Amino acid sequence: MCGIAGFTGRGSEADLLRMIKKLQHRGPDFQGGDHTPGVGLGHARLSIIDLSSGANQPFYTEDRRVGMVFNGEIYNYLPLKAELAKTGRYHFRTTSDTEVLLYLYQEHGIGLFDKINGMFAFAIHDFERQRTLLARDRMGKKPLYYAVVGQTLIYGSEPKALLQHPLISKELDLDALNAYLTFEYVPTPFSIFKGIRKLEPGHYLTFERGEITENKPFWTVQFNHQDISFNDAKEQFDTLLNDATAARLIADVPLGIFLSGGLDSSAIAYYAQKNSTVPLKTFSIGFNEKSYDEADYARQVAKHLGTDHHEKILTAQDSLDLLPTITEKLDEPFADASIIPTYLLSQFTRGQVTVALGGDGSDELLAGYPTFQSDYARPYFARLPRAVRAMAGQAANLLPVSDNNISFDFKVKQFLKGFEQSPAYTHTLWLGSFSPNQKQVLLSRAVREQLTDPTGMSLIDRHLRELPANTSTFDQTSYIYYQTYLLDDILTKVDRASMYNSLEVRAPFLDYRLVEFINTLPDKFKRKGLTGKYILKELMRGKLPENIIDRPKKGFGIPLSHWLRHELRDLCDELLSESSLNQHGLFDTAFVAKLKKDHFDGKQNNRKLLWTLMVFQQWYRQYI
Repeated sequence: MCGIAGFTGRGSEADLLRMIKKLQHRGPDFQGGDHTPGVGLGHARLSIIDLSSGANQPFYTEDRRVGMVFNGEIYNYLPLKAELAKTGRYHFRTTSDTEVLLYLYQEHGIGLFDKINGMFAFAIHDFERQRTLLARDRMGKKPLYYAVVGQTLIYGSEPKALLQHPLISKELDLDALNAYLTFEYVPTPFSIFKGIRKLEPGHYLTFERGEITENKPFWTVQFNHQDISFNDAKEQFDTLLNDATAARLIADVPLGIFLSGGLDSSAIAYYAQKNSTVPLKTFSIGFNEKSYDEADYARQVAKHLGTDHHEKILTAQDSLDLLPTITEKLDEPFADASIIPTYLLSQFTRGQVTVALGGDGSDELLAGYPTFQSDYARPYFARLPRAVRAMAGQAANLLPVSDNNISFDFKVKQFLKGFEQSPAYTHTLWLGSFSPNQKQVLLSRAVREQLTDPTGMSLIDRHLRELPANTSTFDQTSYIYYQTYLLDDILTKVDRASMYNSLEVRAPFLDYRLVEFINTLPDKFKRKGLTGKYILKELMRGKLPENIIDRPKKGFGIPLSHWLRHELRDLCDELLSESSLNQHGLFDTAFVAKLKKDHFDGKQNNRKLLWTLMVFQQWYRQYI
């Protein structure tokens, strides 16, 4: 795991060094950069495989005709190395996966993507062809930003690196802001900075003669359901998840596992321990607030599996100390508050290991969120007369406001919030922050008049158009999760929280072979009635304690609603004061004042709306 930065075109050695320095947290072991006329390649290294200096980057072919900077891991690099060695054309100088990847480019060109299994973002410059190739892994686990200014390509693992290049300006993209207010994050391919884009997952980009010549997918998500029995499907799932986990245990540094006590992380811990000859280290954090705490479950799983378990109980102050400064660690506004415990878990874990495995991806692949349960209830609710549905909405507003994690009143209100919309829209509105109607009031007229997508939802429509016309509603919804929430919330959160602690996190559930297999399964194997992740639950019976398999999903959050009424009230008041908002004039101050008052008075739980605005305000002060 590392950070990369570079440019093709205008730029100096000093520009490159500034770019690399901004990524030092991603790679504290070594920072290096090479500048030749018209080309800059920079790298910050976190050593995981082949710890020797010979594997430092940029890495070149022996004749220096091709150079590379690479962030990530190629899990099947050893058999690929053997395959290349058989040709007799390659002399390996290291034991790193970087060298294998570079020679795969020499041997197969763009065809290398069909060979590799891993998480990656890399740049290859072919000096002979005068071509730069950028690529990002299939699921988007590793980030890659780029910009083209005139005839210059500038790229990096995070925007903060690109902002060090003199051709890049700090200008707010209003369409990206509008999307952020909807999603709570800036969705791909946007970035919050005008002119900077995210390379989409499973895509490569080529830059030649001062322009982008290709920007296309090398892999796409497909849903091709097969006729398979449940027992056969469960057996194949078992084999694939075991293989995916075993492949991610390869490292030349200490390795551990995030263990929340939920089904997903517990399943990964099971397969990891199964493939280890010694007790693996597992890590969890707990909270004093019971509706958010899962530490007891993590201890139970660790004891059951025989892992070497480590636990830290966090106080409210641990999170509160981090909250006001979290935007310093993020260069785009990101309003999923669970980045706080994710950061603290990464910090705690990094004290003992350099690599950790996590359970990310299972909820999106296997319909594990409460939103999928709402899909089951949706047709029954739709049969009610409109007047009755209207009364239900009024009754929901009378429910007592709860600060508990994923409370009943929260789920009911989120369900009703997007009920009249299509299922894909409904899920987005449930998970996100401001609705299109709310943004019509929030955003100033001057902003609204400049938007190319007033609702902020056209990205959903674009992704739906990418699917065949006969794609089921269930698969459409899953695809939207892959392309939005999983990509730009979950994976972004884990990447930034872990990399700011120089920790590499691997996600076995997102092995592309497992993703492809799951997408061939009938919907009923994933969700049975109100039960999500059905096949995973049945697979883990006999492997994990029954109460771990069947307990409701809790999520990984903090008591933000309560804190906004108490410990964070002064910060909220200051960031969202009329004078603070008038510094940019983007938002209606009276509307924001009402959001605050209703929350402070306990009339509404506006935590998502207020936190989305607070994070933006902090980001704006720092970057614009």
